[in-house]
Amino acid sequence: MTKKTIYFIRHGETDHNRNRIVQGWGVDTSLNETGKTQAQAFFNKYADFPFEVVLTSRLKRTHETVAPFLETRNLPWEQFIELNEMNWGKFEGQNYDDSLHQYFKEITGAWAQGHYHVPFADGESALDLAARLNQFLDHLVQRPEERILVCSHGRALRCLVCLLKKEPLSSMEKFHHSNTGLYLVHYDGETFEFELENDMKHLKEPKPN
Repeated sequence: MTKKTIYFIRHGETDHNRNRIVQGWGVDTSLNETGKTQAQAFFNKYADFPFEVVLTSRLKRTHETVAPFLETRNLPWEQFIELNEMNWGKFEGQNYDDSLHQYFKEITGAWAQGHYHVPFADGESALDLAARLNQFLDHLVQRPEERILVCSHGRALRCLVCLLKKEPLSSMEKFHHSNTGLYLVHYDGETFEFELENDMKHLKEPKPN
């Protein structure tokens, strides 16, 4: 298998992120102005890195986050449903109020105790999410490219990091990442080594003249 350098990032901010509305698999929102600024800042920092391909979910907020690379660099782009955000079932599109927060805590608490089969109502379980992300990782390591940009979602990235680190899914809650947070990962043909985790330096650098 080809050694790889992989940049995993979360999509930029949406109004649903800002207003604490559950998005998930079934709510296909666009970036807001802050999200577009975050995406441009990430591009400004990494525009010269020789990515060979860009891989995203099928949701607009990931496409729009990597759009500067696609439009300026004309890089190949592929979409994977396996990278979509978790299916939160009947809660997608709802305000994340106190009652919903309590329900989420009950489900993630069950996962923290190893009950990964417990799903959100009409949605996915941790096992469901991990299964499709493992399908993506099986594909990823077989690809011929050595320098890859991957854009996904908050909960999906929490699960991906567990899989890459070979940690149990109960560890998902300890991984927190901001919009356009970067995980820089090196694959040696067998294992994944993390160089950066939720790196946000691109948002602190001055804009180019």
